[in-house]
Amino acid sequence: MPSNAVPAPAVLDAFGAKGSVVPLAGGQGRSVLVGGFVFKPAEGTDDEVEWAASLFEELASDSGFRVPLPLRAADGRSVVDGWTANEFLTGQPGPEEHWTGVLSADRAFHNALRHVPRPGFLDRHVHPWAVGDRVAWGEQDIDVIDDLAAPYSTLLELRRPLTQDTAQLIHGDLTGNVLFAPDQVPAVIDFSPYWRPPVFAEAIVVADGLLWYDLPSDLLAAGSDHPDWPQMLIRALIFRLVAHSESAGPLGETHPGEPDRYARTAEIVVSQLALL
Repeated sequence: MPSNAVPAPAVLDAFGAKGSVVPLAGGQGRSVLVGGFVFKPAEGTDDEVEWAASLFEELASDSGFRVPLPLRAADGRSVVDGWTANEFLTGQPGPEEHWTGVLSADRAFHNALRHVPRPGFLDRHVHPWAVGDRVAWGEQDIDVIDDLAAPYSTLLELRRPLTQDTAQLIHGDLTGNVLFAPDQVPAVIDFSPYWRPPVFAEAIVVADGLLWYDLPSDLLAAGSDHPDWPQMLIRALIFRLVAHSESAGPLGETHPGEPDRYARTAEIVVSQLALL
């Protein structure tokens, strides 16, 4: 769907939304605001979207975080002609200046998810991040693009078996998807479901901080109370690297400096957490 696509009048009528269509930043330029609700193209099958809508309706009563309530059409559907809608939540996205807030929201959110059954549709996901997740956990083998082969090999050599592996439903992309507003608990948006130990979600946030942000040095050990924290970080870096490789263009090229970025981050993890 093109970045400038907007929901048709019939879609807005089905959801009962009225007002001007205002493009929103983020969301790959595909989200718009109409009458206090965010409309965006559905991701996944209608069954997956319905599952997520029902889950967020249940989570809305939890404390420690906010989630956007889904808007349903008059007939109860959560998808109409390929569009979904959710309430618009105020707040500025993290993680910069909000690292501890992101990690606190991470823990509260996953505590609320601990009894949710594993959705079967996860096995059907083949997008770059699903591939990255499976490779990180040794469930799939791939060859990455040449530019990333060296840091990829280093990370695979660092990966070791875990002492614990209690999996549950997690959000695998929290880093930029937690909103902060004065006098309100953080809001968790744009759910990316995976079935892994919750500390893995925390490791992804820290890995993202090392790769793309100026992560405060003390947060490198954010999950160090978990015996497998170093290995979670290694898996998080493999997850991001493989997804990056899978998303590369037909020529398999990366931006200048990308291989060095992954190699440097792996070295930071090794040196500061004494993995070797």
